[in-house]
Amino acid sequence: MPGKSVTIIGGGIGGFAAALALRARGFEVRVLEQAEAISEVGAGLQISPNGLRVLAALGLADGLRAGACRAQAVSLRDHRRGTEVLRLDLGRLPEGDEYHFVHRADLIGLLSQAARDAGVQVRLLQKVAAVHPGAPVRLEMANGDSCSAELVIGADGLHSVLRGALNGVIAPFFTGQVAWRAVVPNLVGQPPEARVHMGPGRHVVSYPLRGGQMVNLVAVEERRNWTEEGWSHFDDPANLRAAFAGFGGDVPQLLAAVDRPGLWGLFRHPVARRWHGEGVAILGDAAHPTLPFMAQGANMALEDAWVLAACLSSIDDRDAALARYQELRRARCVKVVEAANGNAWKYHLKNPLVRGVAHFGMGMLGRMAPDRMLGQFDWIYGYDATQVA
Repeated sequence: MPGKSVTIIGGGIGGFAAALALRARGFEVRVLEQAEAISEVGAGLQISPNGLRVLAALGLADGLRAGACRAQAVSLRDHRRGTEVLRLDLGRLPEGDEYHFVHRADLIGLLSQAARDAGVQVRLLQKVAAVHPGAPVRLEMANGDSCSAELVIGADGLHSVLRGALNGVIAPFFTGQVAWRAVVPNLVGQPPEARVHMGPGRHVVSYPLRGGQMVNLVAVEERRNWTEEGWSHFDDPANLRAAFAGFGGDVPQLLAAVDRPGLWGLFRHPVARRWHGEGVAILGDAAHPTLPFMAQGANMALEDAWVLAACLSSIDDRDAALARYQELRRARCVKVVEAANGNAWKYHLKNPLVRGVAHFGMGMLGRMAPDRMLGQFDWIYGYDATQVA
């Protein structure tokens, strides 16, 4: 179909969401995925109302709800005693807004199956080594083969080949923080809320998955030594437990259940200056990698996918459509990334006096003005990508 053929690099959340959104608009779509199977390592995701709006528009909201936990609250807690400092009641969100905790593998499975059912071609073991924008776009494969495409979308994540082709290589810098992650049985009966245990130079986030049977853990520690960036490194669980030995509440029991935690260094990347070129565009982490302190990575990828598909289907001139996509998305993503960059320090106050005063103030504000505390996120959660485009 001349002008309606798209190749997407990357079979992740953003890639499959874009494939579905484009297929619904009459595009012929193929997804190139380097892995031998569509799967994801175990980890949790938070899908806030802005992300759920896109899933609903794709016809997948009920499928998400079937395998997710609907969140009731975010609970900020003292690290040592485990007592609650501030509670953000998600039941106070505007009517119809929902916040969910979902296993990443479940969301990938939902999106990939829907894409296949819609007629998207999914080709595995297809590692793209280089992309050359043009008319047509030329792709060089890692196995030595090459192919061409009318339009290529790079949804190939943090180390995107296409991002480099558009922007060159810009080295990220280590934030001085590392994060462990794990999924463990819900032995503590944690209810459907995200708990953030805040301590000096470190914090632990936990929330339930899969009907409350499992708990997702992310534990962040400040450290000086550099840790290699990536998602597939593992650590001795004894190191994790030692780093958080002073934490109380449910944290010790949850950490005791960890047997093979992932460990990765947190690096800060700039939002890409260029999101498109001749016959190419990028989305999700390829365009705007973000630290995990606003839980918006997956949600931003969903928003990108919808807006890009809407622009390509509503603007006849492809270059104008891609430019409009970047215009609609870049400023918002910069703001979200900057908010995530500045969020961790709030959890890591080291001076006991300062921490005590700050926690007391947060608790007072939460009790006196709960809507105001929750309302600080309106600009994120209230955004509707399906209407903006």
